[in-house]
Amino acid sequence: MTAYIIRRLLFILPTMLGIMLVAFVVVQFAPGGPVEQVIAKLSGSDTGATSRISGGGGDFGNRGAQGGSSVDASNSKYRGAQGLDPEFIKKLEVQFGFDKPAPERFALMLWNYARFDFGKSYFRDVSVLQLIKEKLPVSMSLGLTMTLLTYLISIPLGIKKAVEDGSPFDTWTSSLIIVGYAIPGFLFAILLIILFAGGSFFDIFPLRGLFSENWAQLNWFQKIADFAWHMTLPVLAMGLSAFATMTLLTKNSFLEEIRKQYVLTARAKGCTSRQVLYGHVFRNAMLIVIAGFPSAFVHAFFTGSLLIETIFSLDGLGLLGFESVLNRDYPVVFATLYIFSLIGVVVNLISDLTYTWIDPRIDFESREV
Repeated sequence: MTAYIIRRLLFILPTMLGIMLVAFVVVQFAPGGPVEQVIAKLSGSDTGATSRISGGGGDFGNRGAQGGSSVDASNSKYRGAQGLDPEFIKKLEVQFGFDKPAPERFALMLWNYARFDFGKSYFRDVSVLQLIKEKLPVSMSLGLTMTLLTYLISIPLGIKKAVEDGSPFDTWTSSLIIVGYAIPGFLFAILLIILFAGGSFFDIFPLRGLFSENWAQLNWFQKIADFAWHMTLPVLAMGLSAFATMTLLTKNSFLEEIRKQYVLTARAKGCTSRQVLYGHVFRNAMLIVIAGFPSAFVHAFFTGSLLIETIFSLDGLGLLGFESVLNRDYPVVFATLYIFSLIGVVVNLISDLTYTWIDPRIDFESREV
């Protein structure tokens, strides 16, 4: 196991290198970089439509660590740059780190990121890490709450559906789950607002934020209740699809194991249904559920909350990443990509190690990475 862990840890390096290289290359062809954003603001044009006339558009930059191709304004390489002082354009390129060749920018980016130095946001004048720290509690609150509730409810429900396969309980719960899975999260969020947040029916839950204005004056019990009150609608909206997926995954996994020969053998030896289910089936059936944990974890924390954060006015990482992409704030975009990717590969390793804890028969020593 030790050799496998070492191999996996070493494999993280080329994985992260490949992710960042692909991302860096892609943005070389994306129009509307930070220089164009500044020029567009000066000229009063729409920043969202800003684009570069000749190839190699909006590029990645980090105060000298990243950037796009340097272009001379005197040759009108930037749309809207005609009439601007070429020296001013050059200063913008230096400020955003676009004055260096692409290989040098990429190498400097890797060196800085290896030390977790992500520089400053282009347009917020604050460090990227500080921005992430400010937004992280919101996304963590949503993701952690949703993940815990999903597993706590879906796994017992999925087991019960597998044990009672074909019963009326299994039939009507499956119908509800399929309907829930088919409803997009953002549409369900709007429905919840209409029904329970002062829309056309009831005004039970708050529409925005995670805390009330008097949060500081509340005692610990009231703070928990207030937090749960604010989290109810966002978590329901974001977790609907995950809840349906996890329930059906658990049911099918347990159902497959229940029908295997070793279960019949255990029952023939006089084991009770509970002993068979939790002493034999559970360990094997839960492997596939655990296998989906890394993607569910990363999705819940970082990628699944953009629309929900927007609808419920929650200033988290999803909204931060979306706004950074629109504004071409590449230090923020690529720092979040780097951090999320790193967390993803580490959680994937932890998931593999959990396999051996649940089923010691699994041996990764002879497995290739």
